[in-house]
Amino acid sequence: MSHTTTDEPVRRASGATVPVLAFAGIVVAVMQTLLVPVIKDLPRLLDTSPSNASWVLTSTLLSGAVATPIMGRLGDLFGKRRMLIASLSVMVVGALLSALTDALVPMIVGRTLQGFAMGAIPLGIGLMRDMLPRERLGSAMALMSSSIGVGGGLALPAAALVAQHTDWHALYYGAAGLGVLSIALTLLVVPESPLRAKGSFDLPGALGLTAGLILFLLPISKGSDWGWSSPTTLGLFAAALVVLLLWGLMELRVAAPLVDLRTTARREVLLTNLASIMVGVSFFVISLVLPQLLQLPSETGYGLGQSMVAAGLCVAPLGLTMMFTAPVYARLSARYGPRTTLIIGLVIIGIGYAGGLGLMDAAWQTVVTSVLIGAGIGLAYSSLPALIINAVPASETGAANGLNTLMRSIGTSVSSAVIGMVLANTANDVGGTAVPTMQGFRVSFLIAAGAVAVGLVLAFFLPRRNPAAAVTQLRASSEEDANLARAEQALAGDGQPPHGFRGRVLAADGVPVARAKVTLIDRHGRQAGATLSAGDGSYTLAVPAGGPYVLAARAAGHAPLAHAATHTGDRPVDLDLSLPGETVPA
Repeated sequence: MSHTTTDEPVRRASGATVPVLAFAGIVVAVMQTLLVPVIKDLPRLLDTSPSNASWVLTSTLLSGAVATPIMGRLGDLFGKRRMLIASLSVMVVGALLSALTDALVPMIVGRTLQGFAMGAIPLGIGLMRDMLPRERLGSAMALMSSSIGVGGGLALPAAALVAQHTDWHALYYGAAGLGVLSIALTLLVVPESPLRAKGSFDLPGALGLTAGLILFLLPISKGSDWGWSSPTTLGLFAAALVVLLLWGLMELRVAAPLVDLRTTARREVLLTNLASIMVGVSFFVISLVLPQLLQLPSETGYGLGQSMVAAGLCVAPLGLTMMFTAPVYARLSARYGPRTTLIIGLVIIGIGYAGGLGLMDAAWQTVVTSVLIGAGIGLAYSSLPALIINAVPASETGAANGLNTLMRSIGTSVSSAVIGMVLANTANDVGGTAVPTMQGFRVSFLIAAGAVAVGLVLAFFLPRRNPAAAVTQLRASSEEDANLARAEQALAGDGQPPHGFRGRVLAADGVPVARAKVTLIDRHGRQAGATLSAGDGSYTLAVPAGGPYVLAARAAGHAPLAHAATHTGDRPVDLDLSLPGETVPA
């Protein structure tokens, strides 16, 4: 799938663009952790059963998981800034609806709408990729990727302070206010990207992915309540498997799929997404364990007896450390590459959880654990978008990063379900109330350490790249893609003979080859342009000046081809990969 452009002029991002986009990510994360301080009180506040009250959290999880890849794809097609504003607007409507009700069903509807804001993370990363100059892209993407952890960590003490001293509905009014502020700043500061993916929105693919994700995530979220071996739980898992398999087969046959599974199956993309699940698991464990440990009364013999606000402050360094890790990541990645930085981050997380097993006796010890794990998660999260962007074409960055964000959400969902089950099964019954035990906390930390170990194995199997070449590719991508987009516009739009080459990439018997990389090389051996062939094998490439060129084509499963060509007007140049290539002197 190649990319095109709109008629909008290319605007350079200002110095405020990155902070504004990162603020949008923080707002989304604040919304996600908003109710953590009042989770235990939700049944009383909503006058319902604990099982029904849990849907207030589950609904946000499900809608966020569904919206993330869909909004990423819509951003690639219709404008990332436009979809970012749409996501935040839906969140504001949902927050206001929740703020105005004490009834369960409207509260769930409002929380479902709030989940749509999760698409802001991949959309923000895509905007940065499209517009930022090369020297700012690495650290900017690291900050955007970490913003969800930053916002989650900072929201805990703030939400606890509000919930402890005022009406809990004020939490939603605050979230709506932050959303409105983020929308206003985005409209004022962030330019729209001119890059667009070709094709149309895959509605059947979106519906199939939605059904499959709901069928998969619903039993993960509710398995502890329903029973992991219950017919309902097992039936939903089986239905999810069937639906997702059928959805995958359908996506492989669509010319412009919602998720390009062939790209997703590439080694680098697949391993990065699997590692993202493990990072998501490890991130959520500390968020579940430490607040409970800190707030348990000291009479239990292991609880630290802290107030709701004090507990939030002890965990806040988790998010703060992630925020300050972004510039550190940029330097490490520039020198060693994102693969090595991911490995370093996972090692630090593992050390944090291993050391945390013995640092549960005082509040200051939990702060040390939060700082260490926050630093590791910051490095790991910051590495993920760079690994994804290095492996996919520019026209698919929104959808690809949306899928990667979904993988993190699946990790946190699995973590929530598994840790909830562990803490429940190891709890002591005190006066009819289940009280978590130190054994449950330590088992939870061991599970997180195990997830980190799996993530490390996956990271070691990621392909090695020359760090300098990888960073150069990443940093140059935004300017190169903008140049190519303008070139395609020049080829297509002025009514004159095209100023470049066009044609199709073919295999044996004239079969078109999709997603072949076509590179334009000038007489000095330098790259003058590049693109990917569309579903019908077609490609277009502009030429910066007249003269001889070499068109080099490469596709998986085919021998590479080099074809000598001179621009001669409107004559198409087809590239047949079944033929031997030509060697052309510069």
